[in-house]
Amino acid sequence: MLHNLLPFIAVLPALVYSLISLFCALKYFKTAGHLTSHLIPHGVSILKPVKGMDEDSYDNFASFCRQEYVGKVQLIFAAASPDDPVIPVIRQLIGDFPEHDIMLCINPALHGPNYKVSNLINAFPEATHDIIIVCDSDIHVAPDYLQSVTAHFSDPQVGLVTSLYRTSTVHGIATALEAIGFTSEMIPNVLVARQLEGLTFALGASMAVRREALRAIGGFESLAGYLADDYQLGNKIHRAGWQIVLDPCFVESVIKSENLMSVLSRQLRWARTMRVSRPGGYLASGMTLPFPAALLATLLAPSPALGVAAVAVLYGVRLNVSTLLSRRFVRDGLFPRWLWLLPLRDMLAFFTWALSFLGNRVEWRGSRFVLKPGGKIEELV
Repeated sequence: MLHNLLPFIAVLPALVYSLISLFCALKYFKTAGHLTSHLIPHGVSILKPVKGMDEDSYDNFASFCRQEYVGKVQLIFAAASPDDPVIPVIRQLIGDFPEHDIMLCINPALHGPNYKVSNLINAFPEATHDIIIVCDSDIHVAPDYLQSVTAHFSDPQVGLVTSLYRTSTVHGIATALEAIGFTSEMIPNVLVARQLEGLTFALGASMAVRREALRAIGGFESLAGYLADDYQLGNKIHRAGWQIVLDPCFVESVIKSENLMSVLSRQLRWARTMRVSRPGGYLASGMTLPFPAALLATLLAPSPALGVAAVAVLYGVRLNVSTLLSRRFVRDGLFPRWLWLLPLRDMLAFFTWALSFLGNRVEWRGSRFVLKPGGKIEELV
């Protein structure tokens, strides 16, 4: 009897984790809602580091100018070179929204190997408000984004508010593989972590931080030596005694058309970054990956029929959980159209997880770095 149960035991951790992630999603989205603050709206300085063109750059930037928010908003673009191709887009935005407080800071000064953080350090002196928001250049936000995010700061214990992100528009199989990873892996992992231990990190797509909390960790300068500046910002603020809140207002990560090798390279960079940032948790996460569980079940099964049955049970649950997440909570429109890619996505997740242990080199925006213990980086020349 035990011999016949082995393939089902093999898939049990991944199957249970899938159900736990659904429970965490149900619990979070049932209680989460847009807060309404009765206090005077916070003034907000949005720092947006830029380098090169993204998909729909102008519309992404303009979404921050079309906010249903009555507080003061300052939008600061931070670039390192006056020849950056995105500069004309920013100047057009300034011309199209003359009533908004928008400025462009161009400064090539480097403060460490993380060029993005160097841009933030260079632009930060121009920020005039107490709530500082850092958003990636490829992010598009809904009109109620600022209202939703800033409402959490009515609690004086909140030091940072971060947001989940999704991708609703893809350009073929390669980008679909990345996008469905947000829905089927990243978002469930964040919600499980939040439920089990509370948030101890931030997500780089959107990070709103109280100036006082940023000052307490040594400012953006304390992040200049790290690759995962988003993780480090949240973790340092958490360790400084501040509360981190997950806002229910999704932001949209707008991805451009890319080939599979570009996607794989980025996935490997993220995997190696997570490995050095949270080594224990990252190693343990391998137990919950569906692909090795399915592979192990077929190897342990005393007959092909039992192996197929175990894999069918696992993916029957996983496909339904992922579809429910996509359609009910994330609302990215990816499933069921791209549902057939989920097993391939799971295989990709396993191989990037395994490959992350076989090296410490990553590529990021045309530069090559070596990862050091604790998540620090050194540029390779």
